[in-house]
Amino acid sequence: MKLFKLALVAIPFVLFSCSKGGDTPATTPGPVTPPPVVITEADIAFKIEIDAKEVDYTNPIAALAATQKVNINVTSSLPKDGVTIDVVTKKNKDNTEVSKSSTSGTGAANEASITSLSPGVLCTVTVTVTSKTKSSNSSSKTFQIAQK
Repeated sequence: MKLFKLALVAIPFVLFSCSKGGDTPATTPGPVTPPPVVITEADIAFKIEIDAKEVDYTNPIAALAATQKVNINVTSSLPKDGVTIDVVTKKNKDNTEVSKSSTSGTGAANEASITSLSPGVLCTVTVTVTSKTKSSNSSSKTFQIAQK
């Protein structure tokens, strides 16, 4: 019993005399800031359809009127802020601008119009789709069109 009482008195002294590994630094480190989250955006990919058919980029399209509707379908995942779609039409003969339009899209299917086509005048249409989130993420396609 005497040994038990001696152990009860000695154990607290042993526990309190243990070191925690040195002095604490003069300044305590602040909270650790996690690295910023970088969300990579898929490269813009799209297809162009006229009258429910994908555009043939090698042969001119025959428009039946001075205005031709064009469907631009974004096939890549959409950027979080959507896309801007620019459609520029120029005459092949002298490179003058026939029409120009710019629309914003937040969905995969987007409609635009080519206007001011003249009968028998071959034009080149350039469609550029650009991410609103990351302006360097864009893609362009060109095709030729003429009104019959």
